[in-house]
Amino acid sequence: MKRYIWLLLLINFQLFAQQNNQLWKSYFSYNEIVDVTNGSTNVYAATENSVFSKNTTTGNLSQTNAINGFKPESITCITRSDVVNKTFVGNTNGLLLVINGDGSITQKVDIITEVPVPPNKKRINDLYEHNGRIYIATDYGISVLNATTLEFITTYFIGPSGEELEVLQTTVKDNEIYAVTRTNGIRKGDLNNPFLFDFAEWSTFDNGFWTGIITFNNQLIASNTNGRTYRHNGSAFVEILNHFQVGLRLKTNQSEIIVTTPTSVFVLNQTFNTIATITNASIPEYNPRFTAATVVNGKLFIGTEKDGLFETALANPTNFENISPNGPLQNYIFRVKKGPNRIWTVHGRYNQQYNPYPLDELGISYFEHQNGWSVIPYEDLLEAKSLSDIAINPSNPNEVYISSYFSGLLKINGSDISLLNNTNTGPNGLESLVLTPPNPSYVDIRINSPTFDSDGNLWITNAFVNRGIKVLRGNQWQSYNLQGITANIATGRYNTIAIDKNKTKWIAAYNDGIVAFNENLNNKFININVNNGNLPDPVVTCVALDNRNQLWIGTFRGLRILSSVDRFLSETELTTTNIVIQEGDLAQELFFQQSIIDIAVDGANRKWVSIANGGVFLVSANGQETIYRFDKDNSPLPSNNILDIEIDGNSGEVFFATDKGMVSFLGTSTKPSDSLADVFVYPNPVRPGFVGTVKISGLTDKANIKITDIEGNLVFETTSAGGTIEWDTTAFGKYKVASGVYMIFVASQDGTDSTVKKVMVIR
Repeated sequence: MKRYIWLLLLINFQLFAQQNNQLWKSYFSYNEIVDVTNGSTNVYAATENSVFSKNTTTGNLSQTNAINGFKPESITCITRSDVVNKTFVGNTNGLLLVINGDGSITQKVDIITEVPVPPNKKRINDLYEHNGRIYIATDYGISVLNATTLEFITTYFIGPSGEELEVLQTTVKDNEIYAVTRTNGIRKGDLNNPFLFDFAEWSTFDNGFWTGIITFNNQLIASNTNGRTYRHNGSAFVEILNHFQVGLRLKTNQSEIIVTTPTSVFVLNQTFNTIATITNASIPEYNPRFTAATVVNGKLFIGTEKDGLFETALANPTNFENISPNGPLQNYIFRVKKGPNRIWTVHGRYNQQYNPYPLDELGISYFEHQNGWSVIPYEDLLEAKSLSDIAINPSNPNEVYISSYFSGLLKINGSDISLLNNTNTGPNGLESLVLTPPNPSYVDIRINSPTFDSDGNLWITNAFVNRGIKVLRGNQWQSYNLQGITANIATGRYNTIAIDKNKTKWIAAYNDGIVAFNENLNNKFININVNNGNLPDPVVTCVALDNRNQLWIGTFRGLRILSSVDRFLSETELTTTNIVIQEGDLAQELFFQQSIIDIAVDGANRKWVSIANGGVFLVSANGQETIYRFDKDNSPLPSNNILDIEIDGNSGEVFFATDKGMVSFLGTSTKPSDSLADVFVYPNPVRPGFVGTVKISGLTDKANIKITDIEGNLVFETTSAGGTIEWDTTAFGKYKVASGVYMIFVASQDGTDSTVKKVMVIR
């Protein structure tokens, strides 16, 4: 399978790269600021996986992220060089990314591949520009880069015996380089010395414990771990600021000194007088924790840990404007759900064993096409913690249920928010787990898997209680007991619920395989597990029903299929099968021993399957063909850890929620229409330079599509699987068709419905 997949990728990768702007969208958060830096007119801010900037003259905001080909590991620092018109970005793994003036991205992996130190010692801590060189402070020492050619010049290991030494920041004064180290004070070397690569040529300038160093007005300025910042007068350090906390960042724009601590920002002028002091109480609406700050053109910019980038006037820092681009609360998105008018996301979490601790106290993010992202803050959510899943009422999309894996079930109806728990749902409602020995004051209600059935009833699971399956019918709760069904009743934990056409509930369970249940069949239960159901692992992570009534089952160690959910009606035991694919003379199991996180079925009955730390696969309806495989290296995915997949059946947009942000792929995963009344073609016309495909949507399933030129010569023919097909504007894949009008003839499978459309191609 691997050989087949990578061959496919080699064929399609260039096309994907060309079509990124057409096929992919980003839904990133810009609230978690790692570092900020200044240019002559712009401020630049870095989050963990992206960079954005604001022009202080025009007010224009621009973003650089995975959609632009910017693929960091985890950003640690940033600096801007207006001299060479480049922005340099450091990462935890030693990756150095360069955003060039034309917006292109250069990846420098020399530190990762060539510096002979352990991978955990390659973190980049600071970037400093001096005389056309970038001095890179790392956990092993200092590397030097030519800022113009982007070639690495040398590396300095500056420990007293030539060992690796964690360097936090560097600066240059009078052509001598000073390096603040974690454990060996400030080390010093002469840049005129041709033998500076020799550790013996370095000396200790000061033995103290320092966190940062800059050059300002031809003096050394350094911050100490004692919560004070000093200037060196030529013979000794003299205190210029007591900031009470250990400093996070020490910066200068050559006009001011900016010191950032977790709760304060201080700005000093040329004479070392403090001209501005900002505390987190200065922004009471947020009460933020600060991460970095800088000054550009008389404006102070402050980055925060969770609340974005703030701008205020340096001369009168009283009004603070959040200038981060619109986005969700944070990049870690645990679940996403697409409704008719909104995309809902939650940011809570639990681990593989369903442990939600430490509990998250986070809000809910939702996206509207007209208004962008909005956040319902945690303070409005009645103290509901560790939000884990989402269900939208199909008959009332304004009514949304959010499960909490600690506090119960949130009900959101417009601006009305209520919390359902063990106190207000009656004797058959939600239950708190019981400690041993019992503690009546402890309340821990672990709700998951909210799912509506076709009758509008809301089903959920309740972990660590006997009556683990619950349903809300109207205003009445009902519970179903799992005693005698599963082996681990007292510790039962559950993931997704899939409800089939027969109203059978298929529930993914931790250590208990699958619990299948139908209350309309005299409360019939079947437990599919390792012993009786051919599951490769007792931990079932997800279930998904396809359009042919098959149940696709993801486990901690592989994939299984239940051939027909109708078997539940007549059988008392159910056995699953694997999918075997043929590769030449070799046969192997699809996703053998792979940990599957999620499975989603698109309108063409194809399956999107995410693998733990392995990206996402799109396989054909029967699993025999791999259509796409996306990961961080060959696509705009910001991470290979895709926590949730959601498909908009109307538009075909596939959302990938990851631990480092959400992106979507604009494929052809649309649901089939009931008729051909709304068939449409886009783009139309196809203009010169377009490198994508023409999409024909609004199709019925298994419709026949023929495309001819204006003289009736056939250039393309296919049958739809779902509601959309693609045409690459070639004549049966051989050559690009010429400019002209092309006729599209569409007929339903039985021939009773048909339509004709036109598309113009301009070369």
